Amino acid sequence: MSRDGKTAGRERGSTAMEHPHAVSAYVRRLAVDGVLVSLAVVLSIVERWIPIELLIPVPGVKLGLANVVTLFALYRLSFFDASAVLLVRCLLTALFLGPSSLLFSLSGGALALLAMALLRLGGDRLFSPYGVSMGGAAAHNVGQVAAACLVLRDLSLATTYLPMLLLVGLLTGIPTAAAVVPVLRRLKRI
Repeated sequence: MSRDGKTAGRERGSTAMEHPHAVSAYVRRLAVDGVLVSLAVVLSIVERWIPIELLIPVPGVKLGLANVVTLFALYRLSFFDASAVLLVRCLLTALFLGPSSLLFSLSGGALALLAMALLRLGGDRLFSPYGVSMGGAAAHNVGQVAAACLVLRDLSLATTYLPMLLLVGLLTGIPTAAAVVPVLRRLKRI
C-alpha cells in the first residue's frame, strides 16, 4: 500500500493524466530528440557543401558534422535517444539526398554509435570525448567501407581504401570532439 492508501498495482495502472511529471518528462525528451534530429539533418546537408576534398584528397571524405549531435546525445541523453536521433536523421537525410545514402549512413552511423557507446563504458577515466569521437569516426569509416564492399561486391576496398579512411577518421574525430566538448561543459543536464 502507498501512503495515501491506494495499492501499488492500482498506481501502476494509472493514466498519464494522473502523473503530469511523467508526461512532461516524456514530452521534453521527445522535443529534445526532435531538435537534435533537426540539427543533425541540417549538419548532414551543410557538410556536403564543404569542399573537404581540397584539404584531404581522399574521395568521399566528410568531416562528420552530424556525428557532433550523435556524440552529444550519447553523453547527455541515453543510448536509446542517440540511436533514435541517428535513425531518424539517416531516414530524413535519405529523403532529401536520395536513397543511396541510406545504406552508407546507417551502416557507418550505427557502427560509430556502437563503438562510441562501448568506449564510453569506462567513463571519462578511460577515454575523453576526443578518444570516443576518434573511435566513432574510425568505426564509421569501417561501416561505410563494409557497405561499399557489399554493394560493389569488391572486398579489395577493405585493404586499399579503408586504411586511408581510418587515418582520416582519426583526424576528423578531433574537430568533432572539439565542437562537442564546450557544449557538454555548458549543458551538464538536458
